[in-house]
Amino acid sequence: MKTIAASLLQAVTRPAAGCSTPASDQPMSILIVDDEEGVRRYVDRVLSGAGYRTTTAIDGADAIAASAREGRFDLLLTDVAMPKMTGAELARRLRLNDPNLKVLYLTGCSDQLFEEKATLWHEEAFLEKPCTVAGLLQAVALAVTGKVT
Repeated sequence: MKTIAASLLQAVTRPAAGCSTPASDQPMSILIVDDEEGVRRYVDRVLSGAGYRTTTAIDGADAIAASAREGRFDLLLTDVAMPKMTGAELARRLRLNDPNLKVLYLTGCSDQLFEEKATLWHEEAFLEKPCTVAGLLQAVALAVTGKVT
């Protein structure tokens, strides 16, 4: 089963067109934050396999430390419901230093997201968990480039 899953993952995660930052040849950088290790590893594997530069964090505090250490990210991809700090609060804090940070909430709790945030801000979107590889790649492409690749 692992061999089939790995082959499928390789087949659908070819480098995405337009996954480099417009002003450079550097791959777009994505900060992945989820307290569930399996989700974090899945998202990291899919996006790094598609040519994005990824950094993972286990919670909001870890993500803030990663941002301070590594600088600006093109996209914050975060779970909504995490211990100690929600994804919305994490986005708010990271935007204090980078007001143009794009955010993709990956959540199994969209009701909780909209209880906390009545509306999504400009440069914010959400994707329901669980999601397919194709769905994840399309959502990320749309979030970072404004178009589906």
